[in-house]
Amino acid sequence: MVKTIQTKVPLQEVNTLGRYFKKKFKEKVYKVPISISGFTCPNIDGTVAKGGCSFCENDSFSPNLQDKKSKFKLSPKTTENPFLENQLKQLELQFNATKNRLEKKFGAKKFIVYFQSFTNTYAPFETLKALYEKALSFDNVLGLSIGTRTDCVTDEILDYLKALSLHKEIWVEYGVQSFYDETLHQINRGDTASNMRKWIAKTKEKGLLVCAHLIYGLPNETQKMMLHTLDETLKLNVDSIKFHPLYVVKNTLLTNEYKKGKFTPITEELYIDTVVKSIQKLPSHINVQRITAGINDNTLLSPLWCRNKHQQINKIRKALREVGLEY
Repeated sequence: MVKTIQTKVPLQEVNTLGRYFKKKFKEKVYKVPISISGFTCPNIDGTVAKGGCSFCENDSFSPNLQDKKSKFKLSPKTTENPFLENQLKQLELQFNATKNRLEKKFGAKKFIVYFQSFTNTYAPFETLKALYEKALSFDNVLGLSIGTRTDCVTDEILDYLKALSLHKEIWVEYGVQSFYDETLHQINRGDTASNMRKWIAKTKEKGLLVCAHLIYGLPNETQKMMLHTLDETLKLNVDSIKFHPLYVVKNTLLTNEYKKGKFTPITEELYIDTVVKSIQKLPSHINVQRITAGINDNTLLSPLWCRNKHQQINKIRKALREVGLEY
C-alpha cells in the first residue's frame, strides 16, 4: 500500500501596510499619530452640517490631543492664525514623545507623521504648509499621511502635495465610510458619493497615494451594501484600505439613536465575515492598514466586543487563515 504524503499548502500573505513599507524601504516604518488643536470639520462648524458625523466624538480618536477644549477653530477662510507657533510646538512635542517611546519599545528608526484627528486639510493653505513642512523636517521622517475628507481638498492643496511627493512618501487618507448617499445623509456626513469619486480620482491623477477608510455596520446597511461600497472604492484605484466597525460612544448623535432602539450595532460574527470577504476581494497591490478598531474605556456603549481590539485582530487572523490568508 502506497502512503500518500500530505503537504501543507503555505498561507498567502495579506499585503499589509507594514509589508508594503518593508518592501519599499527595506526596514520597518512606524506611523506617528498627531492631533493638532484648532482643527475641526465642515460638518461640525456648520459649513455643510452641524453636529459632526453621527458616530463621531473626536476626542475618542485623538489620544495625543491635550488641549481638547480650545475654542479656536481653523477653516480655509481663516485670515490669520495667531496660534500657529503653538501648533508647531504641539506637533514637535507629540512627535518626539511618540518617537522616543517607539524607539525604546521597538527600536524604531523610520517614521511617517500621521495627521489623524479631525480634517487635516481644513485650514488656511499657509498653515497647512507650515505644519507639513515642519513634520517633514524631523529626523528620520520618510513622509506624511494626512487624514481628511473629499470635500476639504482643493487643486492647490493636491498640487502642493504632489510636489512634496517627488521626494517624500505622501499619503492622503479619505474617510469614505459608504458609497450610498442615503447612508451618508443618515450619518450626517455632509458629503456625497459623487463628490468622493471626483476628488479621489483627482488625487490619484496627481500621483498621490490614497487610503480609503470604510465603516462596516452603518445604519440599515446589509453585508451586500458594505461589499458594494468596497467594490466602488476599488474602482477608484486606491492604494490602501482601512476597515472599521461602527461602535457607539457617549456624546454622539448615534448615542440617541442607540438608546431609543433605532440603531443596532453590527454583530461580531457579521463584522469578521465581512472583513474576511473584503480582504479576499482585494487586488494584490492594495495594502490593508487596519482590520478593526475599538475603544477600551467607559465611553463605549456598544457593541462590547469592540472593547478589546487585540482580541478582534486575533479572531480575524484566525478566520483569514481558514481561507488560506495570513494577516
